[in-house]
Amino acid sequence: MSKLEDALKEGNLIIGRDRTLKMLKNDKLKKIFLASNCDEETKEQIKKYAKLGNVEVIELDINNHELGTKCKKLFAISVLGC
Repeated sequence: MSKLEDALKEGNLIIGRDRTLKMLKNDKLKKIFLASNCDEETKEQIKKYAKLGNVEVIELDINNHELGTKCKKLFAISVLGC
């Protein structure tokens, strides 16, 4: 969980699947965080592109509502990039 906390302190987080995938395809991300209840299709798609770009994918032990709360947002977040 400390990697997530470090990313939150740094800021510049990309929230959401579509924006994260776009940045991932443009080779502008170092890490991706996935909530524990992120859907399988999204996980597979992100892992595929992350492997091509040599980007670290971290599967969290918290669900999307908890991740949203940790990011101080009033909505659920399944995918975060930084």
